[in-house]
Amino acid sequence: MTLSRRLLPSLPGLRALESLDRLGSATAVAEELSLTQSAVSRQLQTLEDQLGVSLLVRARQRITLTEAARTYAAQVRAALDQITNASLQLQVSPTSGGLNLAIQPTFAMRWLVPRLPDFAHRHPDVAISMATRLDPPDFARDGFDAAIRFGSGQWPGVHALLLQREEVLPVCAPALLPEENCDAPKALLSMPFLHIRTRPEGWADWFAGQGMAGVQIPGGGTILDQHATIHQAALHGLGVALLPDYLVREDLATGRLVLACKARPVSLGGNYLTWPEMPAPGPAMIAFRDWLAEQAEGGDGLPR
Repeated sequence: MTLSRRLLPSLPGLRALESLDRLGSATAVAEELSLTQSAVSRQLQTLEDQLGVSLLVRARQRITLTEAARTYAAQVRAALDQITNASLQLQVSPTSGGLNLAIQPTFAMRWLVPRLPDFAHRHPDVAISMATRLDPPDFARDGFDAAIRFGSGQWPGVHALLLQREEVLPVCAPALLPEENCDAPKALLSMPFLHIRTRPEGWADWFAGQGMAGVQIPGGGTILDQHATIHQAALHGLGVALLPDYLVREDLATGRLVLACKARPVSLGGNYLTWPEMPAPGPAMIAFRDWLAEQAEGGDGLPR
């Protein structure tokens, strides 16, 4: 069935809409797209005409998006990303294809990237495109072939290969430690906490691992979205943080960070390569998955 032309709007109009949502002004959009403001306005007007829907609020020589248009722009952004990635992969690796991988930045930079030269040496015809996603992607919607994800390894609709279990440690800047004895985990309850947005139950689970299930976690503190930013916040004395051992090992050795209390190591989960059960993976994905199985903590842990 052929789609109606009004459901296939112009690509320049979609680019202008996405840029306006992201940048907030027609001036910034014009600069990014190397167009005049009048050209941007024409593209947006054409898009409105094609869709038959009002997308813009025009007031005092300024244009903004309606709420419906902002929602549409977010969906369009994902589609434009897919087109960009597909085009890049076609140019870089036209015969074997490529791999779209969603990553969690800290683990990927510390664990995956140092190993990638070996994969590139073995499979020079496979191009890997990596994009940061703090939340799990929707494989069908977002166009990723695989994602690196933290958790239990049990998720519906996906296969999961354990790459590395993760143990977390409570750490802080030396100056943040109180003068009195801070050996017991309960002493942390008087200190400011740093939280990671993607693991809201992290501190509660850690205290449960210390035999203190149900403890009341203090309110307040600072919430950040990545381990890298929490790491910096801890180094600057903003609070006590739960951080992966691989991330703070050097800081503990040099004294830039210290253990905030004496406690047994706790694992809150592991980092996994995940990919959808359907459709079946392509050749590039199979090569990457099998290579990662060799690098993984437990050797070949591929689902059977």
